[in-house]
Amino acid sequence: MRPEPSQLHNAAGPSGPVSLLGPADVRRLATDLGVRPTKALGQNFVIDPNTIRRIVATARLRPEDVVVEVGPGLGSLTLGLLDAASRVVAVELDPVLADALPATIAERAPGRAESFELVHADAMRVQELPGPAPTALVANLPYNVAVPVLLHMLERFPSLRSALIMVQAEVADRLAAEPGGRVYGVPSVKARWYADVRRAGSIGRNVFWPAPHVESGLVALERREPPTTTATRREVFAVVDAAFAQRRKTLRAALAGWAGSAPRAEELLRRAGVDPGARGEALGVAEYAAIAAARAAEESKESGS
Repeated sequence: MRPEPSQLHNAAGPSGPVSLLGPADVRRLATDLGVRPTKALGQNFVIDPNTIRRIVATARLRPEDVVVEVGPGLGSLTLGLLDAASRVVAVELDPVLADALPATIAERAPGRAESFELVHADAMRVQELPGPAPTALVANLPYNVAVPVLLHMLERFPSLRSALIMVQAEVADRLAAEPGGRVYGVPSVKARWYADVRRAGSIGRNVFWPAPHVESGLVALERREPPTTTATRREVFAVVDAAFAQRRKTLRAALAGWAGSAPRAEELLRRAGVDPGARGEALGVAEYAAIAAARAAEESKESGS
């Protein structure tokens, strides 16, 4: 027998049922808190329990996973995550929402309340999280800060083995784009420094309150080792930023400022095995790492001479 629309049952059994939030629940909570979703914070609350189930299933969480959720809002996704993982740490910036979330968890997931912890903070400033190291990131990220938050969390918490984020469809396309694609750019390359990236589905507007003006998309990431290189992440990202700052230009021209001159940029590109006449969107993260390594090697040689 299928569970009721607002119910999700933990496979472990003893913790009891988790009651997901439906449209009326979300609006009631918001009214009780005096909350009006703000565009400045990118607040669009998921009101459809079936969408929550879909996101949790797509995340492919293990029972032992420690999940970090950024921007839990009223707790729609948090409740679903608590039913699938051993622990959820939610990072919330809004003080009203942060204060209210523990009570919502206690009411609607009483058997899982001890597995939940709230961090009232800006996710971009979080340097550590309480408890065991997180193994998965699952979040409905605010559209205006999605990429910076994702990259910060991947950098700061190397224990994250996977991530599933819901973002604006256009951002999802950029993150998942392959070299040579029309929307391939800085987010595409930088995300691939940390992980394999793929589009994992689309989300319609009507599952949100208020409904956004754009469609949303799911992006799945699986952690892997960065490309083998003698350059640092910061050095590689500097090349990426320079290459896409003038994406219509050849790499020889686009990297002239970064390298010090166009001839020097051409020399470094050739040392890295990259065609100076290529454009930034043609290169993968390993090639950017090779360019950064070529410059690092030259500078090391110059400083030692």
